[in-house]
Amino acid sequence: MSDVAPKPSDQRLERIPDIGCAPVGSSAERRLAELWETAPGWRGWLSTVDHKEIGLRYLGTAFIFLLMGGIEALIMRLQLARPDQTLLTPDQYNQLFTMHGVTMIFLYSLPVLSGFSNYLWPLMLGSRDMAFPRLNALSYWIFLFSGIFLYASFPLGQGPNAGWFNYVPFAGLEFNPGPNIDVYALGMVLLGISTTVGSINFVVTLFRMRAPGMSIDRVPILVWGTLTASVANIFAVPSVSLAFFLLWLDRNAGTHFFDVINGGKPMLWQHLFWMFGHPWVYAVVLPAMGIVSDALPTFCRRPLVGYSAVALSTMATMLLGFGVWIHHLFAAGLPTLAMSFFGATSMVISIPSAVAVFAWIATIWLGRPVFNTPFLFFAGFVLLFVIGGLSGVMTAAVPLDFQLNETYFVVAHLHYVLIGINVFPVVGGIYYWFPKFFGRMMNETLGKWSFWVMFIGFNLGFFPMHLAGLLGMPRRIYTYAPNMGWNTVNLVTSIGSFMFAAGILIFLVNVAVSLRRGSVSSANPWDAPTLEWATPSPPPAYNFAVIPLVASRHPLWEDRLAEGESRTSLNEGYLLMEGRETIGTTPLDAKPDIILKMPDDSYAPFFLGLFSALVFTGLLLDWRQFTVLMILASGLTLMAWLWPREILLQRIAGSEHAEAGDYG
Repeated sequence: MSDVAPKPSDQRLERIPDIGCAPVGSSAERRLAELWETAPGWRGWLSTVDHKEIGLRYLGTAFIFLLMGGIEALIMRLQLARPDQTLLTPDQYNQLFTMHGVTMIFLYSLPVLSGFSNYLWPLMLGSRDMAFPRLNALSYWIFLFSGIFLYASFPLGQGPNAGWFNYVPFAGLEFNPGPNIDVYALGMVLLGISTTVGSINFVVTLFRMRAPGMSIDRVPILVWGTLTASVANIFAVPSVSLAFFLLWLDRNAGTHFFDVINGGKPMLWQHLFWMFGHPWVYAVVLPAMGIVSDALPTFCRRPLVGYSAVALSTMATMLLGFGVWIHHLFAAGLPTLAMSFFGATSMVISIPSAVAVFAWIATIWLGRPVFNTPFLFFAGFVLLFVIGGLSGVMTAAVPLDFQLNETYFVVAHLHYVLIGINVFPVVGGIYYWFPKFFGRMMNETLGKWSFWVMFIGFNLGFFPMHLAGLLGMPRRIYTYAPNMGWNTVNLVTSIGSFMFAAGILIFLVNVAVSLRRGSVSSANPWDAPTLEWATPSPPPAYNFAVIPLVASRHPLWEDRLAEGESRTSLNEGYLLMEGRETIGTTPLDAKPDIILKMPDDSYAPFFLGLFSALVFTGLLLDWRQFTVLMILASGLTLMAWLWPREILLQRIAGSEHAEAGDYG
């Protein structure tokens, strides 16, 4: 690493040997702790910008929404377990059905993956925080307040009720005059702000916050997955935000964007929604695939087979994902030529996914698998991924889609994708990184029980939905006649759903027990290869006392793999302790070129998120003066956030100095 060593004149950037091995309580670590630790009590809870705290909050909040969405699903399955049930009225079922979809797709699936990435990215990349810590905190607060906003009217019987897809004209004012759809429209625009600012933060973090030497071909696959999803969100979220905003204008300002009688185009809604909706499917899958790609090799005792191919397939999947939205509209009467192109793309997109599947299978086959609980979840995920992928390819064939569209076959496919390919890697990832999060190991016996109950319950619950669809059972019905031939498959599906819920409950019991009684974890209990396992468990507030110098893709396995001649230096790097500081590196080669001054904790993200949510509340209730007041409060909060203070930016390659506002 001599080619990136600082000039002797840059005394603050001189490499300090062995400081990473300094004992706990040393003056350097005490100084770093004073700089980076969050204040105790409610003040610190509201003002923290620590990526680890924010990541755990994302995980916890997303799991609360998962439980809420799961309870809604179980109530619906009770209604559908037998024919002619009267547990729910049609309107109650519509609200449960809509909120279940909204919760699982928007409030759980991507935020839970953001929790993993927020916590792990700086640790994996050898940094002390995300690129914009305050923006990171803002994304969480807006996510939380948007979830509360969406659920506020649900207990009052005024929740969204036109399905999570919210098709017009059913969602129009003529057929749905209550506040239900306005809640959904404004809540989704608010949630889109959180997703967008979070995605920008991930992109900048990757390109500027990696440890020296961690070139772009050395980052973990989880980073590739989250980066690809974040870039896609930046382009896809504006589409759905625009759709909901135009719908809100139709309902509240007298416009006619979707009103066919007055020259509007109902199909415009479907195009705008699915321009977002199908890239979003991959946004909630690719980071989960990254979790498997990084954690599975640990239990196979060998590196991932085909790292470069998997990284490229991740990007290819998302690029192709922008060209498949029309397959949601095959039955809508589109031109045959358009359906042919999009049907072909919907089939081709299976190729990069197959690359990842073969890489995982080859890693298991060529390795020496250790059948711990995380490995079981990851291996089970591979099987569910194949089933969900094959049913997706089937719906890409236009003639077959004509038959399967609007049947329970599509519901089965959706759940194999969004639960099988998201929940199983997430739960496996929590078992894997739980020692890093909390410094304790989870119980293996309870872990294996939770896997088998979840795995059997999931397939018992959702595989029969394929059969129900082939038997002609339509989607979105709240009851059915006893002579339709669907009685048995619906009963089995309901039993499997409750069994799957029992597996989730066992997992939550394991979490609660392990937090209190789990055995204390070492820094690297799994003997894993990536950089986050080089820190104590749990990591200190500053992550790394010394910014490490990375020399390979597997920093902790270098000796056994003999990857090149140089070695990663964990005990010799850059010690930065004149304020909250970290190293900024070049985008591709990760050569250090700047000292980044990181912001202190601040209440501004919390209050800006709160006032933003209140602006949308005022719009919903038509409180015009209140809305204006909250807009002014948001502006003042933003001014307080952005008020500049001079900071020093020193470049390694010379003595160049610059002044800049701290906008973190």
